[in-house]
Amino acid sequence: MSDKSTPSAILDRHIAIDPDMCHGKPHIAGHRIRVQDIAVWHERLGMSVAEICADYELSLAEVYAALAYYFDYKTQIDQDIAADQAYFEAFQQNNPSLLQEKLKALRGR
Repeated sequence: MSDKSTPSAILDRHIAIDPDMCHGKPHIAGHRIRVQDIAVWHERLGMSVAEICADYELSLAEVYAALAYYFDYKTQIDQDIAADQAYFEAFQQNNPSLLQEKLKALRGR
């Protein structure tokens, strides 16, 4: 049996880690979609694997490989998701939406 048919070789074919892409986060090979994005869409937003495949033009193998990788490294990836969420919330607090400010002003009239 060749190395290309082993489970780890199959996973390696679909998941890449490159310091020059996605800030070094594990992602779908050939795409800029991170494993953590797939995990959020599936686990937190309730998207099915088929929906993710259709919406982002991914194969079933790519999405299942991302989910397998996520569950193998769940603690680290969940920490990355939490750190991204904290960064987003801090950014949002320090940079209020100009549109939201205009809408508030219009409603206040």
